[in-house]
Amino acid sequence: MKQRILLIGYNFHPEPTGIGKYSGEMLHWLARQGFACTALTAYPYYPYWQVQEPYVGRRFRYTTEQQSFPSGGSLRVIRCPMYVPAQPSGAKRVALDASFLLSASARLVGLLARQRFDLVIVVAPSFQFGLLGLLTQVLGRGKFLYHIQDLQIEAARDLGIIRSEKAIGAMLRLEKTILRRADYVSTISPAMVARVEQKAGRPVLLLPNWADIAQFHPLADRAGLKREFGFTPGQKVVLYSGAIGEKQGLEAIIHAAHHFEQVHPELQFVICGSGPYKEKLLALTSSLGLGNVHFLPLQPLERFNAFLNMADIHLVIQKSIASDLVMPSKLTTILAVGGVAIITADEGSGLHALVTEHGIGLLVPAENQRALEDQLRQTLDHDYTDIRANAQRYAEQYLSIDNIMNKFVGQVLKPA
Repeated sequence: MKQRILLIGYNFHPEPTGIGKYSGEMLHWLARQGFACTALTAYPYYPYWQVQEPYVGRRFRYTTEQQSFPSGGSLRVIRCPMYVPAQPSGAKRVALDASFLLSASARLVGLLARQRFDLVIVVAPSFQFGLLGLLTQVLGRGKFLYHIQDLQIEAARDLGIIRSEKAIGAMLRLEKTILRRADYVSTISPAMVARVEQKAGRPVLLLPNWADIAQFHPLADRAGLKREFGFTPGQKVVLYSGAIGEKQGLEAIIHAAHHFEQVHPELQFVICGSGPYKEKLLALTSSLGLGNVHFLPLQPLERFNAFLNMADIHLVIQKSIASDLVMPSKLTTILAVGGVAIITADEGSGLHALVTEHGIGLLVPAENQRALEDQLRQTLDHDYTDIRANAQRYAEQYLSIDNIMNKFVGQVLKPA
């Protein structure tokens, strides 16, 4: 009999970036291997912070989508209504999380009454969704794997999104209960494994985010690609592509563009993506009267490989407090295309150690504007062939979805 897998989380395919991308690719991969997969999720909203077409008209009711695969596997997607704030503040994020928890709980009870699962994967954030995993475990309806994509509570505390020490303490205690009772706990980087093991007092599995190295790979003729996207071959394109949120500290890009506009006009800064802080960056750019900053929407998947290859330099920017709280998912595709990335990470952080060990990027201290600008200046006269080769080699060796998922299946699922 086919093994059944249930994934619970409000981010899922077809969200183009972030957690939804990886959760969607995970279940599609498992379904192609012959597993019977179910996703209990919401309607796609990230990174736009509004429900996307063609789902807008259905967003206030439950719906189900079904897909079959030649392997005999299947994918059922159950979408739950959820509150989505256009401008997510701390209180509104709490409301978002609570609305999905209630909505998904109601649907999960009916689901568990009819069938059991071999494995229930709950994806955090939000951390309290782990309660749904505990429910399936207590009812004997499946083993529970708690997969942490983001250390949400610490991030909310350190970024000032939640300021109440009592609230933070209560959330950490609830999270500890989930961590200790889950059958398995996993997370996405060695540094995060160490942090979660310290919190949970138990072994934690490494389940890193991957890159589709068949779809994302180096391309020749960067000059031609620049023309395709509206730049000249003589211009140096500095690209940030990803979510535009508070933890990135993307104002640094605008200030760098202001610094270089007159002295190095060949540097062109591209910010591609969507998110709640995009309007602030647009306003800052406008107030400085900058002509070397270009805001582009998320690119279609079929053009994204070419778009990434077009850039001379990629930016992976985040605030200092986020260095070990998240592993930037955008970095995986940059490595797959053999891109050269300037990465903000403080010495002693897991991200800094990873980049240093494998020689896969250029490191600057987080929130150090001068260091960022100095590194950008150095890139004007270098091609960094060694970093490009190291990045592609690392992606092929460590970021293949087949390698990662085959190991994962061996760790948490018995042979079919």
